[in-house]
Amino acid sequence: MSEKSLFCGMNKPAEPGNLTETEKKHMPVIDCPDTVKAGEPFKVNIKVGEIPHVMQEAHSVQWIEVFSGENFKVRIDLTPVTTLPDVTVTLVKSGKHRTSTIRVVERCNLHGQWEAVKQITITE
Repeated sequence: MSEKSLFCGMNKPAEPGNLTETEKKHMPVIDCPDTVKAGEPFKVNIKVGEIPHVMQEAHSVQWIEVFSGENFKVRIDLTPVTTLPDVTVTLVKSGKHRTSTIRVVERCNLHGQWEAVKQITITE
């Protein structure tokens, strides 16, 4: 059986505790507080890869999207050579739910879409 194409759906690590070289370069890394206060802004930093991803004309990250649960929040379009796949956005969560999932999707022009998630707790 041949390996599935990286462009067939959303790429996620086969073994999250044991990333391959390709996964280390493409998995979004989400850095934000584990607990946030309802109604107060908080920063979410996203970098693409534990190992820095190249940003060359022929191979680059094209965009990064940030979701809160399934709700789209922001898309950052990147340009090869002149931008880096390392961004910070500011979000505000309401107190309606006690937990939320920050979900990040990025697209590499050669290796498809990659997704990472992080659970956060929301306090009053």
